[in-house]
Amino acid sequence: MASIEKLVSNVILEKIRSRRESPAELENDSAGSSAHVPAKLREAKFADYAAITDLKRRWGLTPDPLENWEHLWRDNPALKHMRTSGAIGWVVEAEGKIVGYLASISSLYHFEGKTLTAVVGSGFVAEPAYRAHTVRLMGAFYAQKPVDLYISTTAVEATGKIACAFGCVPMPQPDYETVIFWVLRPYPFAKTVIRKLQFNPALSPVVGFLASLALRIDKLFRRRWPRGSAKDLTVSEIKVSEIGEDFEILWKEKLAEGTRLLADRSLDFLRWHYSVPCDGAKKSVLCCRKQGKLIGYLVIRDEAGNANGLRRSLIADMLVKQDDPETSKLLIAAAYKHAGRAGSHVLELQGFPANIRRLCSQWNPYSRSFPATPFYYKGASPAMHKTLSDGALWYGTPFDGDTTLMPEI
Repeated sequence: MASIEKLVSNVILEKIRSRRESPAELENDSAGSSAHVPAKLREAKFADYAAITDLKRRWGLTPDPLENWEHLWRDNPALKHMRTSGAIGWVVEAEGKIVGYLASISSLYHFEGKTLTAVVGSGFVAEPAYRAHTVRLMGAFYAQKPVDLYISTTAVEATGKIACAFGCVPMPQPDYETVIFWVLRPYPFAKTVIRKLQFNPALSPVVGFLASLALRIDKLFRRRWPRGSAKDLTVSEIKVSEIGEDFEILWKEKLAEGTRLLADRSLDFLRWHYSVPCDGAKKSVLCCRKQGKLIGYLVIRDEAGNANGLRRSLIADMLVKQDDPETSKLLIAAAYKHAGRAGSHVLELQGFPANIRRLCSQWNPYSRSFPATPFYYKGASPAMHKTLSDGALWYGTPFDGDTTLMPEI
């Protein structure tokens, strides 16, 4: 069965992440050829929307709907806490044309009783002839003041190299670059794999059937699915619009535990974060209660798979009082059942600290690794930067960065 696991991991890696990578990577271009091309750097404006959308489309990136610009840079609750009105991003302009772009999204974190302001880089793209100027885009991003924390979430190696040149380091949470997943529907998943491997069309149905049969046997033999039960706990499902005051109570209790750096999950922030306009993905919230009191929740994102045919459900976030393992197991098991009802081919968990990943390992998931570190950070002060080098302080999930802020189109 080891060969099956290796095949599944390799193919799903490329299929799922393909929508986040540009076909023209920065490192494949000759920087020397663009070093002397004249261009200027300036802050991005809402009036640049059409030009930036065109730039993204030309170079294989999915552009945001205009509604999401409003969502990110006018409705974002973090803006009320920023000490200055920051830029929405920067563009490189040459001969009146936008040839490079980097967005900056405001965010909030909490650590040791303090609220930290953060900025997240997003949407990095540039014309090949001007990619030497991308360093200027990054320079403007890391020059923002006053900011406590800079974050870059990306799976593209070249972008990570530039981030490191500005003092960023990989987020030290153990195994963050390793994604774990379970196959829910072996036959549709196998057909996606066969299509990717470009088998002879005449043989594809037979190969697909045999591959799905092997996956089913492997799943039953290894018991590859999450399981959990607790007599005194109940799990219910609600819509994002139904997130209520009990989430704020749980959030404040979680902050009082004071054990980790946490992205803001206050009531306003949750509602905003998961109300991305024009998003083809469906978000649902699984709530775990004990005697009627909310003690944990999990947000699951069901993606339609329009870009590559692979339908996945992503565990976007989970917050549990005192990190109780029984509550966590029950929520993940409920997520697995939800993903099955949603018709997803796979259920995926990315990030999360070691205690949660150990729970998942009991259920024999498949795993794959990013081709490059997907999360970089930089503390604005040397003291903060050094403190956050302790991986045990992080609670990194897809809620961090821009992973779950970008709509599936």
